[in-house]
Amino acid sequence: MKKLKQMKWVALVGTVVLIGGCSQRGKTGSESSTTAAETSKEEAVSVVRETAFGKVKGLEEENALVWLGVPYGGDTSGENRWKAPTDPEPWTDELDVSEAGSLALQAGADGVTGSEDALNLDIYRPNNEKEKLPVLVYVHGGNNQTGNAQEISGRSFVAGQDAVVVSVNYRLGALGFNPLPALKTGSDEENSGNYTMLDLAKSLDWVRENISNFGGDSDNVTIAGFSAGGRDVMAMLISPIFEGKFDKAVSFSGGMTIADEEKSQEVFAEAIAPLVVEDKVKKNEEEARSWLLTSAEEVKDYLYELDGDRLVGLMGNAGIRMSVFPHLYNDGTVLPKEGFDTINYNSVPLLMLTGEQEFSLFGRFDPYFGEYVGDGSIDTNKDISSQYDFVNKYGGQLYSLFNLEDSAQKMSANYSAPIYGMEILFGENADAVSEEMAKLGSFHGVFVPLLDTDSQNYAGLVTDSYTSKGAKQLSAMFQKYLYAFISNGEPNGEDLPEWTAWEKGADENILFLDADKETATAEMGKKDFDYEQVLDAIKKDDSITEDQKKTLLSKVMNGRWFSYLLDKEYGNLSAFDK
Repeated sequence: MKKLKQMKWVALVGTVVLIGGCSQRGKTGSESSTTAAETSKEEAVSVVRETAFGKVKGLEEENALVWLGVPYGGDTSGENRWKAPTDPEPWTDELDVSEAGSLALQAGADGVTGSEDALNLDIYRPNNEKEKLPVLVYVHGGNNQTGNAQEISGRSFVAGQDAVVVSVNYRLGALGFNPLPALKTGSDEENSGNYTMLDLAKSLDWVRENISNFGGDSDNVTIAGFSAGGRDVMAMLISPIFEGKFDKAVSFSGGMTIADEEKSQEVFAEAIAPLVVEDKVKKNEEEARSWLLTSAEEVKDYLYELDGDRLVGLMGNAGIRMSVFPHLYNDGTVLPKEGFDTINYNSVPLLMLTGEQEFSLFGRFDPYFGEYVGDGSIDTNKDISSQYDFVNKYGGQLYSLFNLEDSAQKMSANYSAPIYGMEILFGENADAVSEEMAKLGSFHGVFVPLLDTDSQNYAGLVTDSYTSKGAKQLSAMFQKYLYAFISNGEPNGEDLPEWTAWEKGADENILFLDADKETATAEMGKKDFDYEQVLDAIKKDDSITEDQKKTLLSKVMNGRWFSYLLDKEYGNLSAFDK
């Protein structure tokens, strides 16, 4: 799978600090003699902080100080629904921010949750008095349709590293992205339809202005994101409105995605048309689609009057397919018309990460395999398991290239800052992980329990895989590399194997991380396949029948972020992708 230069690094397990829940923890030993007055004074100093809009009071934990749901923008409901975010309304009393803030309105397995008034962020810092700490601003995943700032807690990271972690809530779904012409009645930025990007820009402005009051260095801000958040980060690198808003960038499993604005309007009109008919505004969906594509004031009024619950449920079956929920429009203002072919990058030190089996979750839980996952035959029936292995192998290879190599190749000519590539292999070796995780390998999100050692996001899928000595060493190593990067703009630190920047054509341009149950490894190497070689291997693969291959390529692997050339090869391009 890769060509490697072997280097090993062994961490002290004791350097990995596991933090418990959010509850206040009592002090022990000599600290227990602190008087009530002194405790009150300490609390006032440590958890009450000024912002430009009023004071906020968070909570103190054993290893972290935490502020949750801090407002960074105003209400985006009602007449502000598809407008650029404003400042939050100032407050006079201390605002209690000891509990999670509202998450953005979204539809999920439990129905519609959240609020249209949810521009808030979480802040974590070490429980010490250090100042001028590097700042990591995190953008959650969820295809820009679901998710929230609680996806990753900064508790465990700041317990071991002197940094400030900020995690952001932002508008989602058709409330965060909407290109319909009738909404283009504001500034050029508002007319872009990229409202999520406006929210994220606002959050970064808030961080620049306020984070020093929480011990962060406002001149050392790293923007980071996972999955959709990672793709948003990549989009920031070509966006004129993000120039100067951050100093470094990290894209966790997020490659380059841009949607054509005009084609996106067609998709949105198609999705909203049934609501128009249901509300008896138009007689049929064809009339409704045509009406929605106009700039009529009555279209705008209708869209603003629609209940948000009905909007966020639309296009929920996207499954990493831009043609189903298009977003990140090349409007020419927020994102350039030429997309990532631009020569004008916001060049800052960039770290890009991928897993090796990035498609395993999407393939395994695709509707095609639904009944086989339900009855377990996806693992026991050779005919079915071979089909899953096919999409897992080639989908993983193509997705991993999309997340890292494809982006680096495209950027290399015009990007003037160093790029660092990392691929996590942990999970490939079935002997190093649980039986459950071995089915997924180094899946989409494999880094999450390394960064947030308290994370329960994938608990049922990975069980105890991250509790071994080797996995804890891997977490410590990963965090040290990340901390060095957000601190200095390059990831090398004391006692870490050297990680060299990505370079086109280099024999070694990616750092591969792995662990068995005892030891973690860091190895510089290079992918030993490219996109064309994967396509060739797919053609020659005889592990499944040709009919099965045709079905999988047209129904499971088609239309994904990484699938354009694959779809072109096999005639699976949709009208949106042509």
